[in-house]
Amino acid sequence: MTKFLISFLLLSILLSAQNKKHILLKNAVAHIGNGEVIENSLVSIKDGKIDLVADARLIRIDISKFDTAIDLSGKHIYPGLIAPNCILGLQEAEAVRQTSDFAEVGEYNPHIRSLIAYNAESKILETVKTNGVLYTQSTPRYGVISGMSSVLATDGWNWEDAVIRADDGVHVNFPKTIQRHGWWAEPEPSEKNNKYTEQVNELSTFFENALAYYNTANIIEKNLRFEAMKGIFDGSKNLYIHADYVKDIIGAINFSKKFNIKKMVLVGGKDSYKVTKMLRENKVAVMLNRLHDLPDLPEADINLLYKLPYLLQKDSVLFCLQNQGDMEAMNARNIAFLAGTAAAYGLTKEQALQSVTLNSAKILGIDQFVGSIENGKFASIVVSEGDILDMRTNKIILAYINGRQINLHNFQTDLYKKYSNKLGIKE
Repeated sequence: MTKFLISFLLLSILLSAQNKKHILLKNAVAHIGNGEVIENSLVSIKDGKIDLVADARLIRIDISKFDTAIDLSGKHIYPGLIAPNCILGLQEAEAVRQTSDFAEVGEYNPHIRSLIAYNAESKILETVKTNGVLYTQSTPRYGVISGMSSVLATDGWNWEDAVIRADDGVHVNFPKTIQRHGWWAEPEPSEKNNKYTEQVNELSTFFENALAYYNTANIIEKNLRFEAMKGIFDGSKNLYIHADYVKDIIGAINFSKKFNIKKMVLVGGKDSYKVTKMLRENKVAVMLNRLHDLPDLPEADINLLYKLPYLLQKDSVLFCLQNQGDMEAMNARNIAFLAGTAAAYGLTKEQALQSVTLNSAKILGIDQFVGSIENGKFASIVVSEGDILDMRTNKIILAYINGRQINLHNFQTDLYKKYSNKLGIKE
């Protein structure tokens, strides 16, 4: 035990010392994350934060003042990617129920925290951060109110070490006016939800009781569910309402206005392009669901979901991309390629990058820390040999979280080397 403690302390000191290093990344193409691109950049990291972002052609700098200077000529620097609304860290093997810890029994669970279920030692996290995803919003599922999500790094000793924003918001699955059945390969006829009004009234009753509790000066007996709702009413937490279709989205916005919710975020939003004016006027941001999917209606444009980011961008609606659905934990590593698809269907490359970096950070309330490569922010950045949004050229060779260089090795890289050697394949 003594040897273990000594080793742990030495490693902690080493990691702390690494954060204190003064590092210079030079000559790469820097994609700042706010739309700006610096073709020949200087990015300096000091005490875990970015303290210089400049064009190398415009300033002189004394390299001897840095502990490390890395020449990245021909490479690209990006802000760390963010995967919102994800069960990453909450599920290891989809087919093994015991490895899933993202849902709780009961329908109304605002007090359930995904934070403490986050598995920082997940093997899936290793593969995701290798592809540039440095943060995720660990999100509970199911029920009417699923619980509270938190924003965490994809690299850390434990959830306490990885957390960047604890309990950022409560997730509500808004009642659906239409019940859809089947799946994409075998769709079945839809039907009207005859219990819609009853379900909305039940949800309203819960919010009314929670609001009354919030407005009560002296609480005699604490109610954990209503305690968890306080941040929704005072504006310190987001209310994430999951809804896809026009009537449900309008109902969700009106519901939010009824209870004077200060920060509502729409999650899903397949029909959000139809109500952009309403979204903009009510300052509702959108977490668009995975673009690599088919539209629900047979008469819809087959490319409709690919074009959703452009349709929201042109109408000035704040949005980001997320990947909820089958195998979402492992597929979180592909969120950069969702942005790449958006770039092929109307967005510029830098706008597409924002949809998985700065826009995500703004919606999650962490943009003062991460989301772009700017002075004073955490040095959470990735370096790719090519375009990070293009699966043909994306190859992450270097990554930092809070100024600490992270290990990009995982069991998939081991397998790649094993079979490359066996087959005599050379890079």
